[in-house]
Amino acid sequence: MLIGGLEKATSGKIYFQDQELTSLSEDEVSEIRRKHIGIVFQSFYLIPNYTAVENVALTLELNKLKNPEKQAKELLERFGLKNRFNNLPSQLSGGEQQRVAIARAIAMKPELILADEPTGNLDTENSIMISNILFEYVKDEGSSLIMVTHDPKLADKAKRKIKIKDGKIK
Repeated sequence: MLIGGLEKATSGKIYFQDQELTSLSEDEVSEIRRKHIGIVFQSFYLIPNYTAVENVALTLELNKLKNPEKQAKELLERFGLKNRFNNLPSQLSGGEQQRVAIARAIAMKPELILADEPTGNLDTENSIMISNILFEYVKDEGSSLIMVTHDPKLADKAKRKIKIKDGKIK
């Protein structure tokens, strides 16, 4: 993900909030990402030996916020996971894991959320729930969402769509 600073651009420039990410050090890009960009991965990438609360609280702890566990619990409760606080990822369903991953991504109230196939591994019911959570958050917090999806129903919820076919913008 170039825009999130996870990969280095081989050419061109990438700007975020008037800062040229391509000219910054890895540490500087990491700090911007940690504070301002939430990333929702298709494969969740939860820490396997951390509970749901610990996975979400870690982001808050890294940013030295007060009461990270309390904030993590409030966020997870908002996502219907009050009874799953102390469960490890292996004890959660795919939909629950994705809700934990989204809670982790938005814990810092990022200005930008990057979502890679956020519903790709989920059944229809969980896909609807996850997309509603994402779009409600964006609306409530005034954040921006850049999402990659092959799901036309999910894409239709976006204000703007850019289709890429065979490496070219259509």
